[in-house]
Amino acid sequence: MPANLLACRTASYGKFSDSAYAHLPTIGVHHVEIDAPAPDRIDEVKARLERHGLSASSLQCPVEVEHDDVDARLTPHLDAAAALGAGLLFVSVQAGELDKKVVYERLHRAGIKAAEYGITIGMETHPDLITNAAVAVETMRGVDHPNIRVNYDTANIHYYNRDVDHVDEMVKVIDYIGSMHLKDTDGSYKTWCFPTFGVGIVDFKAVFDRLNGHGFYGPFTMEIEGVEGESLDEDETCRRVADSVAHLRSVGCDV
Repeated sequence: MPANLLACRTASYGKFSDSAYAHLPTIGVHHVEIDAPAPDRIDEVKARLERHGLSASSLQCPVEVEHDDVDARLTPHLDAAAALGAGLLFVSVQAGELDKKVVYERLHRAGIKAAEYGITIGMETHPDLITNAAVAVETMRGVDHPNIRVNYDTANIHYYNRDVDHVDEMVKVIDYIGSMHLKDTDGSYKTWCFPTFGVGIVDFKAVFDRLNGHGFYGPFTMEIEGVEGESLDEDETCRRVADSVAHLRSVGCDV
């Protein structure tokens, strides 16, 4: 059985994001999700990652569906991903007032461009195109390209929807999942509560079991966005990330 790829968004460290590079390897995490660097910063970013024994499993970037040349605008980010060896672009896309058929067609072309690089575009669990499983399936069928997938977020599904189960929703869209954001939550609608893994309601073991059983092994990217009103120092921030990784391992997630 393949090994699961566990990564962490450096933004999980909040204002101490620079600490992620040195800290993550000490807790056995060697992959990160970072912003796509500008062309003139790729070598600098690559050197920094290599210095800490890290690799970029995914890059965050925009997909500008409001522009017809969306595929051309994606090229610098794809170039960055290729240079850094990242197989995924993490994106958040909203249709807004645009005709969804236009958005689907533009995303399809973005998928064609990404396929030229062997890279997948993972659309975050955000309104209005990946709000929940039903909306995500509609979007995936409309876009109809294998390089455009869902980035399923175990907590956002609760943040943007009432009365849902994160495992049930995940299973409904499992054929379209290309990447995961692991995030805990208290399950409340529109409540900013994304604590240390194990404090909230997310059943990470069930998430891994279902996905592994379906042949998906990552990237599983930790995204720890914290709790509204808190103020952690650097040591507390690092401890929260470490405790979250420890929780995954303690419940039997193979990471």
